[in-house]
Amino acid sequence: MKEKRGRKKNGKKNAAGKKNAAEKAVEDNVKKGMILGIGSGSTVVYAVKKIATLNKKNNLNLKCIPTSFQSYQLIVENGLELVSLDQYPNIDLDIDGADEIDKHLNLIKGGGGCLVQEKIVASNAKTLIIIADFRKDSQFLGEKWKEGVPIEVIPMAYVPIMNKIQELGGNPNLRMAQAKAGPLVTDNGNFIIDADFGIIKNPKKLNEKLKFIPGIVDTGLFIEMTSKAYIGQEDGSVVSK
Repeated sequence: MKEKRGRKKNGKKNAAGKKNAAEKAVEDNVKKGMILGIGSGSTVVYAVKKIATLNKKNNLNLKCIPTSFQSYQLIVENGLELVSLDQYPNIDLDIDGADEIDKHLNLIKGGGGCLVQEKIVASNAKTLIIIADFRKDSQFLGEKWKEGVPIEVIPMAYVPIMNKIQELGGNPNLRMAQAKAGPLVTDNGNFIIDADFGIIKNPKKLNEKLKFIPGIVDTGLFIEMTSKAYIGQEDGSVVSK
C-alpha cells in the first residue's frame, strides 16, 4: 500500500510540474494574432487549455495548426480556430512536448507516433517551444528515454531498414499496436521502428546517417530546432533553458 501511495503522490507532483511548465510557456510566448502549431502528448493538453482561456479572455484571434489527430481534437474541443498548413505555411510559434531533451535542446520525439507531422510543423515555425517535466531532461539523448529513437518507415521496407539500423549499431524493434494485432500504423499509413542506440553523443550525425537510408520517412531526432524549453520540476517550479 505504501508503494501505491508513493506512486500516486509522485504522479500528482509530475502533473503539477507539467501543468506549470505548459502554462508558463503559453503566458510567456503566445501573442495576439499568432499562427500556432499545436503539438501532441499529455503536457500539450495543459497548454491548449491555457491558450483557450487566454484567447477567450483577451480576444487574441489565434489560429491553430494540429500535428496529429489528438491535437486536432484538442483544438476543436477547446473552441480554438482550426486552420491548416496549406492556408498558413509560415507559423509564428509551435508548442510541443518531447520524450527527451539534451543539454543542447536536441530532442527525441515520436513516442506517441506523430513525429513526421510534428517535425513538419516545427520546421515551418519561427519559434519552437518545448514543454516537459524533469524526467525528460538529460545531458545526452538516450540517457533517460530507453524506448529508442522512433523512426517512421515505409511498410514494404521495414525489414531491410532494420538490418541497416543494426549495421549502424542500433537495436531496432517494430512498434506493435496495443489494441489490435499487428504493427502500429501512423496517421500517414506507415510503420514505426524504435531503435535503441544507447547514449547518443552526436545525434546530428546519427540523424544524417538514418535519413540516407531509403524507406525512412523521418526520425524522431529533432536537431537544432528548439528555441527554448520549459521544464516542470518535482516541486512544481519551472526551469527554462
